[in-house]
Amino acid sequence: MNWLLLLDRALNVAAGGASDETLSSRAGKGMKEGKVWACVLCKFLNIFQADHCLKSIDADDGKNATIPD
Repeated sequence: MNWLLLLDRALNVAAGGASDETLSSRAGKGMKEGKVWACVLCKFLNIFQADHCLKSIDADDGKNATIPD
């Protein structure tokens, strides 16, 4: 499980996000704002876990993103 979390955070950093936030959390926030990329990613992740992105949202993370959403 730790490897999946590491991969999730690494993908977020590669996409310009904050190192303390997972891509799933960032996508969940983006989905709530209606961002197309986030909706597509969350639909894909729902194959593995229902409402994965919404369950992953951490409001305290992501404030120091390189590329803000």
